[in-house]
Amino acid sequence: MHPTLTIAVKAARRAGNLINRGARDLDLLTVTAKGPKDFVSEIDRAAEAAIVETLLDAYPDHAILAEEGTAKGANAEAENVWIIDPLDGTTNFLHGFPQYCVSIALQHRGQITQGVIYDPVRNDLFTATRGRGAFLNDRRMRVSKRHRLRDCLIGTGFPFRDGSYLDTYLRMMKTMIEQTAGLRRPGAAALDLAYVAAGFYDGFWEVGLNPWDVAAGSLLVQEAGGLIGDLSGEGDFLYGGQVIAANPKVFAQMITVLAPYRAEMARKVPAHPVHPAP
Repeated sequence: MHPTLTIAVKAARRAGNLINRGARDLDLLTVTAKGPKDFVSEIDRAAEAAIVETLLDAYPDHAILAEEGTAKGANAEAENVWIIDPLDGTTNFLHGFPQYCVSIALQHRGQITQGVIYDPVRNDLFTATRGRGAFLNDRRMRVSKRHRLRDCLIGTGFPFRDGSYLDTYLRMMKTMIEQTAGLRRPGAAALDLAYVAAGFYDGFWEVGLNPWDVAAGSLLVQEAGGLIGDLSGEGDFLYGGQVIAANPKVFAQMITVLAPYRAEMARKVPAHPVHPAP
C-alpha cells in the first residue's frame, strides 16, 4: 500500500471507531441543524477532527477541504489538498440505519491520487491509488460486466435539501425505473460510488453533490475500470455537483437516457458553494 494511503487508512479507521462508539448511544448525541433536512452531530465533528489531526501530523503542509470546515484556510496555496467527509450518511447514522461511511481523498494539483472509503458498520475498507488499481479489503475490485441497461441495478440519491428540482428528478427516476432492473437509494453517495467500483451496482447518478461526497469514490470507480462524469459525461463532476458513474457500456447508456433532463437540471441546480482548491 502506498505510504500516503496508509496514513489515510489510519485516519479513516480512527474516525470509524468514533462513529461506532457514537452509534451505541445515539440518544445521547448532540445534534444541530445546518439547514433544512441537513444535520450535523458531535460525532461528525469529532470524526473530522480526528481525521485532520492524523493527516496533518503526517503532512503538516497539506491543505484541508472538509465538510464541517476543520482547518479551513490552512495552507491555502498547497499543491496537496485532502478532501474529507467524516460521516457521509449522517441522517442514516442518526436513525440507526446502518449505511454510512468515512470518505478521504488526496488531490494533487487538481487530480485525485489517493482514495479511501471506510464502512465502519461492515468493517469494509475500499482503497485506491492512482495507477495501482482499486481494492476492497485488499482484494482487487472491478466494475460489473453487464452491458445492457435493462439488466442493471442502478443507485441514485434523492435531492433532499432543496426541493426546487424534485419534480425533474422524479421524472428522471421514472425513466430509469422503466429502463433498468432496479433502482436503489441507500443514502450515502460516497458508499454508492464504492459499490459501483466493487460491481455491486452497475451504475449510479445523483445531482447536488459536494466534492467530499465524490472525491474518493471517483478514484475507486476509475481504478476499477469504470467511468465517471457529469450528466453530459464530461469531467466537471468533482465541483459541478452532478455525477454519473458506471462501467463504460452502461455509462454511455445512462448519459443517453438522462440527456433530456440535462438542460432542465442545469437551470435548477443552484450555483455550487465550494470552489476548487488553488
